[in-house]
Amino acid sequence: MEWSDVRIFLAIARAGTLGAAARNLGQTQPTMGRRLKALETAVGRKLFQRTRDGFVLTDEGLLMMGHAERMEEEALTLERQLVGSEQELEGALRLSSSDWFGLHVLSPILADFSRAHPRVVVELLTESRFSNLSRREADLVFRIQPFTEPEVVSRKFIHVTYGLYARGGSVVPTFGDGRGLRLVTMDEAYAGMPDVAWLRECFPNAGVAMRSNNREVQAALCAAGVGMAVLPDMLARKIKHLKRIDHDRQPPGRDTWVGYHRDLRRLPRLHALLSFAVDAVSSSVATGV
Repeated sequence: MEWSDVRIFLAIARAGTLGAAARNLGQTQPTMGRRLKALETAVGRKLFQRTRDGFVLTDEGLLMMGHAERMEEEALTLERQLVGSEQELEGALRLSSSDWFGLHVLSPILADFSRAHPRVVVELLTESRFSNLSRREADLVFRIQPFTEPEVVSRKFIHVTYGLYARGGSVVPTFGDGRGLRLVTMDEAYAGMPDVAWLRECFPNAGVAMRSNNREVQAALCAAGVGMAVLPDMLARKIKHLKRIDHDRQPPGRDTWVGYHRDLRRLPRLHALLSFAVDAVSSSVATGV
């Protein structure tokens, strides 16, 4: 049994189709099919039932799944520990954050860090889902929820304040219960977020003009006069034609947390970047930039 074939088995089990698994691993679909056949021959069992909707694990496949995941974890642990033992301030680092945070907060910091440490190559992934640190989908993750995983070392990175914004020069009607107001807010999948709840409580009779799960899209729509929006102040300050609207109750802020796997705790370039970023945001908060 080859570990590379077990890795392919895991990818197919998680994706459900050969095509999706091949894209995830950067392989061709015929190669994936051949390696799966070789694995099934090696173990002497059919691991998947082929259906019209994709690949479904057989009983033998389900039995193998747990062992395969433990093999994967051991391989990834070895990789992380070997990487964590490096002493030179060079190599690659993969970061993960939300779209607006990566563009408006991290990008300027990373530009300065790159000038200071040109031999460290940083890859910044901006996406709404949380990257898995144990599977090394990222080395350093910035997110708005605290880390609860026991293998993750984390700390609060920055407190982000939010404000109510409208297009500059527009006439904002009397607030009241929100009647006559049009709002730009998060989509239904994020209806439980604090700023969405704040808008419902403050303006129960306001109309929703548009929704988006992307803060930059919300800011652009707000700046275009589509409606009022609750936005991170650090983002809104970078967008033209936006003005902050005073309200008796200010929107709730959010803490941003940063975390990394404990196996990387001795990785010099990770700690250099983290210290650099912490110093940069501390300076920006102190100066109000």
